[in-house]
Amino acid sequence: MARASRPGENERSDEVHLWREGDTWIAKDVATGVASQGDSRGEALEMLDEAVALHEGEAGRPVTDADLEDLGIDPDSVPDEPREPDAPWFDSGE
Repeated sequence: MARASRPGENERSDEVHLWREGDTWIAKDVATGVASQGDSRGEALEMLDEAVALHEGEAGRPVTDADLEDLGIDPDSVPDEPREPDAPWFDSGE
C-alpha cells in the first residue's frame, strides 16, 4: 500500500492501493474509488492521477451536444445528470 500527499494538503494524506494482476499494474484511489492501470507501477500511478483529475473536474471539459452528434449519438437520448452506470463491477465493495 502506498500513501501520497497532494500538493498543498500536508495535513491530509490520500490512500492508494497498488497491485499487480499478471503483467498489469492496477492503482486505485480509495477516497474516490477511481482506478486505472498500466504496464508498470509508475504508469499505473500516472494514469490514476489523470483519471482522478478527470473525476474531480480538474481536467477535461464537459461533453457537448455537438460532441455527441459527432459520435453519432442523439443528445436527447443522454441524461443531463450523471448517474452511476448499471454495471456489476460498480457494486463491488473493494
